Amino acid sequence: MPVTEKLKHIKLIRSFIYCLVGAITYPGIAILNRLKIEGTEHLANLPKRNVLFVSNHQTYFADVIVFIHIFCAVKWRKKNRLGIPYYLLNPFTHVYFVAAEETMRSSWISRLFILAGALTVKRTWRHESTEVRRGLDPSDTRKIQQALQNNWVITFPQGTTKPFAPGRKGTAHIIKNVQPIVIPVVINGFWRAFNKKGLHLKKRGILLSVTFKPPLCVDYHANVEEILEQVMDAIEQSKIYMLKGAHHRHFSV
Repeated sequence: MPVTEKLKHIKLIRSFIYCLVGAITYPGIAILNRLKIEGTEHLANLPKRNVLFVSNHQTYFADVIVFIHIFCAVKWRKKNRLGIPYYLLNPFTHVYFVAAEETMRSSWISRLFILAGALTVKRTWRHESTEVRRGLDPSDTRKIQQALQNNWVITFPQGTTKPFAPGRKGTAHIIKNVQPIVIPVVINGFWRAFNKKGLHLKKRGILLSVTFKPPLCVDYHANVEEILEQVMDAIEQSKIYMLKGAHHRHFSV
């Protein structure tokens, strides 16, 4: 096991990284932009294990950073707000997040996020210089399942920042096999405020919204296609929402 993989399981190291990254990123999230949080009441009484957050995806890192800010604030009993970030002094560290291995190996900053709790998965491979999408590798699935045994896990079923991209069945397989509590999350505004990596501001004064929905009522005996469809609808990335968005754009011209 690589050294970074071992170190990321040490609470003291992760607490230090959360405090450092949180302090650096707080102004861009809550001062230079506006953060609207809804639904944290659905997090207050969750167990510290076997909870899977499924969300749409708009940047590589800013989405996860904001989630961690919110989880830490909820630990300090804040409701739908961050307030002064003293919550970083004792952060919530029972959380991991799924990230593409290709992204997490690209720079020293991304390697820092591995220490912060990234579960790296091999989501793409290249054939004649063309990126080809694929499902989760079985070993990657086991990695996520093991993390859920004692933690919360954040995953982005689409595996890409492209809106309304199809979801991947790996997420549905995990839900079916592990039977976690599934919390859908819908985010917006991040692609306007940050660059694709989510580490640099593009614009200020943007409304960043994060909405936590109630736990999904999942039929764990359903097939993976049905579970995936339910997840994609809950995070508002299904074909129905794509058509609604197209309809809205058409009549707002």
